[in-house]
Amino acid sequence: MATLAELNLPTRLFLQAYPWRRIDPVPWAPLRRPLAESRFALVTSAGFVLPGQERFSAELRGGDVSFREIPADADLSSLVETHRSQSFDHTGIRSDPNLALPLDRCRELVAAGRIGELNHRHLSFMGSITAPGRLVRDTAPEAARRLAGDGVEAALLVPV
Repeated sequence: MATLAELNLPTRLFLQAYPWRRIDPVPWAPLRRPLAESRFALVTSAGFVLPGQERFSAELRGGDVSFREIPADADLSSLVETHRSQSFDHTGIRSDPNLALPLDRCRELVAAGRIGELNHRHLSFMGSITAPGRLVRDTAPEAARRLAGDGVEAALLVPV
């Protein structure tokens, strides 16, 4: 993660003036079963898409609040990172998508019996949403409904 001093002047000024949203209380739910017996999903804000999926738009004012489904059997090397922010070095997640969507690591955890099973789909959002109203009101509840409908009992949120 970059320090403010490492960013260009427009980005520093934007981040210093940005009205960061505070959510209190933070919504959460306790596990009902141990992770070793639970269905697990990943949710990333890396802006990953699969070949053939529509890319996230960098042009939408306030950010693209849509999401893409990533199948559990996806080849991570095929993912395309479309994150719009220039506030971080994209080299790492482009060379190893597990940094932002640790699907291979989760497959290993399933094999080791640490988590019960992986959901058949995982979700990719675009980070850097500067106007999150539609995300909070519409998109996030829809994403949660889909995962709950799949029987997901735990999700790892991977912010980028």
